[in-house]
Amino acid sequence: MTGSWTKDVYQKLSRKKTYVEEIGVEKDKFKRVLNVVDLTALGTGSTLGCGVYVLAGTVAKSVAGPAVVLSFILAATVSSFSGVCYAEFASRVPKAGSAYIYSYVAVGEFIAFVIGWNLLLEHTIGTAAVAKAMSNYLDSLLGDPQKMFMKKHFSIHLDFLGEYPDVASFLFIMSIALVVAWGVRKSSTLNNLFTTLNLLTVCTVIVSGFYFANLSNWFIDKNDIPAGVNGGNGGFLPFGWTGMVAGAARCFYGFIGFDSIASTGEETKNPKKTIPLAIVLTLFNVTVAYSSVASVLTLMWPYYDQDPNAPLPVIYENLGMPVLKYLVTGGAVFALFTTLIGCLFPIPRILYAMSSDGLLFSFLSKINEKTKTPFIAAIICGVCAGLLSTIFNLEQLVDMASIGTLQSYMIVCVCVLILRYRNTNLYSRDSDSPEVHTITTWLNVSNSNITNQETQYVSRVLITIFCTLLLNN
Repeated sequence: MTGSWTKDVYQKLSRKKTYVEEIGVEKDKFKRVLNVVDLTALGTGSTLGCGVYVLAGTVAKSVAGPAVVLSFILAATVSSFSGVCYAEFASRVPKAGSAYIYSYVAVGEFIAFVIGWNLLLEHTIGTAAVAKAMSNYLDSLLGDPQKMFMKKHFSIHLDFLGEYPDVASFLFIMSIALVVAWGVRKSSTLNNLFTTLNLLTVCTVIVSGFYFANLSNWFIDKNDIPAGVNGGNGGFLPFGWTGMVAGAARCFYGFIGFDSIASTGEETKNPKKTIPLAIVLTLFNVTVAYSSVASVLTLMWPYYDQDPNAPLPVIYENLGMPVLKYLVTGGAVFALFTTLIGCLFPIPRILYAMSSDGLLFSFLSKINEKTKTPFIAAIICGVCAGLLSTIFNLEQLVDMASIGTLQSYMIVCVCVLILRYRNTNLYSRDSDSPEVHTITTWLNVSNSNITNQETQYVSRVLITIFCTLLLNN
């Protein structure tokens, strides 16, 4: 009796969603209006955020030096592995829900429920972090009026919360939530505009950077480093190859955001081709932008003297170029807006997918007849993210956001392996015979190119062993 109950529970937790392409009825569904340009702009905007204006200088100063260029390339290579996995899954299952729907199809309901909540927390906290960064950035430019007023009248005296309620960040998020809820075409148009302005700013930085570049800044001698400054051993690799790899670990977080493309499966024209192409183009564009900015940043100014909070404006101020300083400052604001849209955009789609499958409240899957978006879900997401950005500080939000992201990427990669070797030979002649797994099975001596029960069994055992070893390390 106990064995039967356990088996029943296991079957319910591991039941998989069968994807059947829906053709014909489109009532109460999303509008398919997005193309490759829209998705590439969405992915580029959500990925190429404030990291291009801050991350390169921070890593170059104390972690990798001029080799930050190689750090970005290494991080891009690692990110591309997850990117192609997302691309393959998106072509297999072009539905709203991103990694949630992928894991539901490949692994089962319980894992899908867990990864769905991971995605919700990741994007919600990420949205809050971006809004907090935007609020701090603008408040600093204006002379900290909000900070001084709020600390004087509404100071928070709790160690695990921020210093004061950040009302500006809440308003930023709610304004973007209304844009996202208003309609996918409107939010996509606004995102395209901000992304274009952001890319123009990046191009301006690259062109001006090569004009002011000094190749000797990549080969600074150790004796030329000022006393008391942590400049390593000088040269292109002042902190060695270890520093370059450590820099890549930090630069990896600059590529988080392309997965927002995968949540648009039901709003994209020809998603099986459009989504994979947009993911590849996004990673290529972002890699070129990061590497180029990192190059000119360290060529214009010595790596050990970079400002970790706002490297580019400080460099242009030191070079006597105030116009470029304010231009870059404006570009950073547009970058934060595009990142904010990219972070918030997938959340209501994930809620919609989980609600449609009966794992969350049904009202979250309602599509507004006029906007053709999950309007209620979008507003709820905005309020939740806004409250987080109001009461927590930036460092806490960034630390919380990274865990869910890495777990989501890992699940998607594992799901691709499971699907590739899943038994699709339903009419195998040996299906009624007992399963015998020999050395010929494990080594595929027969050189079979068709998936069957043997490939499914062997692949899942090896995947389990590999994941166990990774967790132990």
